[in-house]
Amino acid sequence: MVDHLRYLVPMATLVLQAQAPLSIQEAIQTAWTKQSGLQAGEAMVAKARAEAEAMRSLRLPSATLGVGFMRTDEPMMAFGTKLDQARIAQMDFMPSKLNHPDAIQGTGATLTLNQPLYAGGRLDAARRAGAAMAGAEGATQGHRKQQVAYAISQAYFGAQVAEQAVRYAEDTLKQAIETDRFVQARVEQGLMLKSEGDRTKAYRAQSEAGVVEAKARVASARSGLTLLLGTDVTSSTLSTPVDSTASEASTSGLRGDLQAARQQSQAALEGVKAAKGSLKPEVGLQLTAGTMRQSWNTGGSWTTASLGAKWTFSFADTQRVSAARAQARAAEFNVKWQEAVASREVEEARRAIQTAESKIAFAKTAVEASESVRAIRTARHREGLVPLVEVLDAESSLTGARTLLLASQLERRLGQAQLALALGQPIENVKE
Repeated sequence: MVDHLRYLVPMATLVLQAQAPLSIQEAIQTAWTKQSGLQAGEAMVAKARAEAEAMRSLRLPSATLGVGFMRTDEPMMAFGTKLDQARIAQMDFMPSKLNHPDAIQGTGATLTLNQPLYAGGRLDAARRAGAAMAGAEGATQGHRKQQVAYAISQAYFGAQVAEQAVRYAEDTLKQAIETDRFVQARVEQGLMLKSEGDRTKAYRAQSEAGVVEAKARVASARSGLTLLLGTDVTSSTLSTPVDSTASEASTSGLRGDLQAARQQSQAALEGVKAAKGSLKPEVGLQLTAGTMRQSWNTGGSWTTASLGAKWTFSFADTQRVSAARAQARAAEFNVKWQEAVASREVEEARRAIQTAESKIAFAKTAVEASESVRAIRTARHREGLVPLVEVLDAESSLTGARTLLLASQLERRLGQAQLALALGQPIENVKE
């Protein structure tokens, strides 16, 4: 008995895990942490932030370290190397030594620090542009997460509707089987025509095909949900009903794609400033320390400090300013376009919700009336008061009403998610 329990407990645990309820909020949060597509987006955000830090570091000094070994008998280099090694002697000034020196070798090292002091505003513009682009990438990632949340809502509630459609299809099949048995019995008794029996067989076969098709849609919807979540949920119970009221967002926000567009526009404006800065002079400070060694304890060292300015003019730089201005205009127009698109999406989502609510009310009435008609006509058909065609017509009407109800409930729920996405509110009130 103990051995049996030892095997039953793990099996029971697996069953409980397989039937674990999964709410729409949990589904969204799972996707945000496990979906590889969003993980790739997080990597892009990290990249943009690192690039922004690199832009911010342009103000800091740069260090260049050089180490090398040299051997030469070129007259000027040979004399200079000896001079750097601090070992010039009187004999080294003899013409024969200067014109035909022996090969000389040495090991040297230099360390140079360059500190930019002024670059026409390019460095500050680059820093601000980098920060804006990092912000744009972060906002884009936030919008991607909301788009994934909307896609999950489609798959999650689509799977629920598909499962309810299976139950409706099985109910229709059950009714078709009962009708077929009744009619076949009457045909055998000679009380009904064989054509009536063939008609019920055909209707039963169609109902069986409907069940198979409905189950296939469930499997497809479940696999899509698994793909979006990045984890297997084919056996999980979807605990948030499609006909429940979606959670209202407590706060409104700005859409991530609009935030990204505005940040990109700001970065483009900073790009214009950076391009203009390339037409201005640069001022910088340079510090150098070097050594040239004949051996470890023999050699010379030196230091250099210089403060200088340079100005380079290029016609290509003037064209780059024009290109930067064009990019800034494009970014500004893109912001206006995104705002117009967002405004229309809000209107469309609200219209879809209102339409779906009206259709739900009509569909519920149609389902209730169709169920009553089916029951009445089925009973009267068995009493011989109505023909079979009226029974089949009632079944068809009920199937259509149920399909309309499920589709309308799904439209309303997805319309609410679409409205939240369009307004920049958390879908299903799930916040990052």
